[in-house]
Amino acid sequence: MRRVSRKKALSLVKELDAFPKVSESYVETSATGGTVSLIAFGAMALLAILEFFVYQDTWMKYEYEVDKDFSSKLRINIDTTVAMKCQHVGADILDLAETMITSNGLQYEPVIFELTPQQRLWQRTLLLIQSRLREEHALQEVLYKTLLKGAPTALPPREDASMEPLNACRIHGHVYVNKVAGNLHITVGKPIHHPQGHAHIAAFVSHETYNFSHRIDHLSFGEEIPGIINPLDGTEKITYNNNQMFQYFITVVPTRLNTYKISADTHQFSVTERERVINHAAGSHGVSGIFVKYDTSSLMVTVSEQHMPLWQFLVRLCGIIGGIFSTTGMLHGFVGVCFDVICCRFKLGIYRPREDVPLHNQMNNLNNHQTPLVADNAPQE
Repeated sequence: MRRVSRKKALSLVKELDAFPKVSESYVETSATGGTVSLIAFGAMALLAILEFFVYQDTWMKYEYEVDKDFSSKLRINIDTTVAMKCQHVGADILDLAETMITSNGLQYEPVIFELTPQQRLWQRTLLLIQSRLREEHALQEVLYKTLLKGAPTALPPREDASMEPLNACRIHGHVYVNKVAGNLHITVGKPIHHPQGHAHIAAFVSHETYNFSHRIDHLSFGEEIPGIINPLDGTEKITYNNNQMFQYFITVVPTRLNTYKISADTHQFSVTERERVINHAAGSHGVSGIFVKYDTSSLMVTVSEQHMPLWQFLVRLCGIIGGIFSTTGMLHGFVGVCFDVICCRFKLGIYRPREDVPLHNQMNNLNNHQTPLVADNAPQE
């Protein structure tokens, strides 16, 4: 009974076979079929290799949500060189809540304003990258993927000690501010704090020494990440007027970065520049200096690196192989049918009619080889 049930089960399974086998004696091969097979196998291999490269690649996914973190501090990283002596300039920050942040976290270092050939080459390269980033926004994703591998974005040090006078002041460091709108001042005189506001002691500085030509080697918000290029990095402004005001209006967007190499909370920002000459007689009022006005956005951007899962890669690979196999089979059959129709229509190839033997030759052949109907030795009646 068990053997009978097993045989019935096997016969039932055989009836459900969706891939019936064809005997090799009924299979006919051809040169055209072999050629199409080689083309199909080559296309499969090529597309499979390309699909593998796509599987290895990653892309960046952007998600937006409301920034609910209002209690934390915002870090400002700055590295700026001003073409004035350090005892004549000062930097401070005043936010919208009338909170003054002194420049305790900033350092003042006397330097030479002119760059060496190596430093100038670095700056030109950085400006070229900046211009390409403005035109091709997709390059920012490349920077995200290559974090911690790129070249340092800081200005390289001078090759040798120069005998030129130290005619500039490098202001660098970081400070922590409230996450509200604020204004970073770099102007004449050291800042002082008093209950009525803030001021700069500029009475002892000669007006002829005013020169706010400057170079922003680095300006960023949040955690410093090697390889990130910010919009103002490498910016240089030269002026020959003592009463020049430079203004930068910045909108800071909190950004959470999650890649396979790093996870960090940083900030992106967009900037609008403006500069004008202070001339009270012409109605252009203000104070000479460099002013960076920033404001934080209420939205937070989460940038995460995505990768194709293995199952999706296998499904796409099976689709490529099966699609090419089926498509080439249908094309081969269609071309064969069209070829047979054309040959039949114009009587070519196997459809060419055979040459008939002349009728009189066939009759002569029959007469010469005619078999007698009655034998000679047959008995006669």
